Amino acid sequence: MEPWTIWLIVGLALIILEIMSLTFYLLCLGLGALAGALVAGLAPDSRLASYLVAAAVAIVLTVLAKPLTRRLNKGRGFRDAIENLVGMQGVVVEAIDPGKPGIVRIGNETWSASAAEPIGAGETVVVRKRGTTVLEVAKRTGGDA
Repeated sequence: MEPWTIWLIVGLALIILEIMSLTFYLLCLGLGALAGALVAGLAPDSRLASYLVAAAVAIVLTVLAKPLTRRLNKGRGFRDAIENLVGMQGVVVEAIDPGKPGIVRIGNETWSASAAEPIGAGETVVVRKRGTTVLEVAKRTGGDA
């Protein structure tokens, strides 16, 4: 099999995987592989050139994709659903102790939660901060809305 066909198959496979993942990074690698296929087709005796072009295109596109994805995510109408949890009230389902997360129910969802003080099951809490997968909560006081 010719090197350009291998580059082409790899590039198309990466682009198909990108369509399923929507991360932009596989697209960058796929386009780099397609650039490598082009160079391998035009200069079949220069494998190093196809490697260098594929790597350069993938790196440049990856560097350029980061600000683009950041701008798209901050665009009008985009809001991370988890951001809405901050300030919401929930009920502790499984007790929370400092250093030992528990579980809280907010609306119809349950979340792992941590707190600076012990909070027993059944108590009402307010979400103060969100982590990647664990919410930071505090006991609801009279002033919390």
